[in-house]
Amino acid sequence: MRVLVTGASGFVGGRLCPALEEAGHEVSAMTRRPETYRGAGTAVRGDVHDAASLAQALEGHDAAYYLVHSLDDPRFAERDADAARTFATAAADAGVSRIVYLGGLGDDADDLSEHLRSRREVEKLLGGAGVPVTVLRAGIIVGHGGISWEMTRQLVEHLPAMITPRWVRTRTQPIAAADVVRYLVGVLDVPATEGRAFDIGGSEVLEYIDMMRRVAVIEGRTMIVVPVPLLSPKLSSRWLSLVTDVDVQTGRNLIDSMSNEVVVRDPAIRDLVPFEPMDYDSAVLAALGDRARAARRKRGDA
Repeated sequence: MRVLVTGASGFVGGRLCPALEEAGHEVSAMTRRPETYRGAGTAVRGDVHDAASLAQALEGHDAAYYLVHSLDDPRFAERDADAARTFATAAADAGVSRIVYLGGLGDDADDLSEHLRSRREVEKLLGGAGVPVTVLRAGIIVGHGGISWEMTRQLVEHLPAMITPRWVRTRTQPIAAADVVRYLVGVLDVPATEGRAFDIGGSEVLEYIDMMRRVAVIEGRTMIVVPVPLLSPKLSSRWLSLVTDVDVQTGRNLIDSMSNEVVVRDPAIRDLVPFEPMDYDSAVLAALGDRARAARRKRGDA
C-alpha cells in the first residue's frame, strides 16, 4: 500500500515510517523541508495549512496518517481545526481511501480540557469530506522525545523534593511508543477498523504520582512528594518551565488535560490488533535506553 505520513520527523512519525516500510508499505514522509529529512521513506514537501502543497503530497496515495498538532501555540485549537479541514478536503480530492489519526483518550462525558476537546474536534473534521477515518486515542506515550514522557522524566531527575498539585492523583494509562506504532501499523490491514475510534493503552492504570515514583526507583533516585492542592494550572505551567524544557504554553495545555482521567474504556482494539502491550516499567526502560543511545550518537560514540 502507498502511504503518506504527516509529521514524519516527529516523535511518533519518526518511529512509524520505518515500521511501515518493514511491514511492506511504500512510505512518503511529508515534511515542510524535505531537503533536510533523513528518516525512512521518500521525503515529500507538504504543509497541513497549505492546500496546494497537500494536493501534490497526497496524490497517488492509498492511505494517510495524520500526526499533527500544535500545543505550543496559544491558538492551537483554531489552527488544528483549520489544518484538519484543509487536510480532509485534500485527501478526498486525491482519492485517499483512509486517514489514520492519533488522538487523545478521555471520556466524552467528562469536562474535557481544551486540548482534549480539540483532539475530538479534529477527529470529526478529518472525516468531514467523506474519507473514512480510523482514530487511535492514547494517553501518555512513553518514549524518548515525547513531551509528556520527557516532562515526567525531567521532573524526577531535577527535583528530589517535589511540590505537587492535585493533577498528580489523576489516573492515566500510559503506553509505550513502540506499542502505539504497532497499533498504527496494524489497523491499516484490518478493514474492520475503518471509520472507527479505538482506545489504546498499556497494561497498567496509574496515577501520575505513581508513574514518577516508579521512574525514580528505576533510576535509583529518592523522591519526596509534598502535595499542594491549590497550585493552579497557571502556576503549575510556570513551575514546569523552570524545572523542565517544556515551554509555558505547552505545559499549560498539558496540565489542563491532567485533570481528566485518560484510561481505556473500550478495549475492542485488542481483538482486532492482538498483542500484549508493555507494562510501564518496561516502557520506561525502553525510553531510557533510547535516550542513552541517542546521546552516544550525538557524541559520535560507536
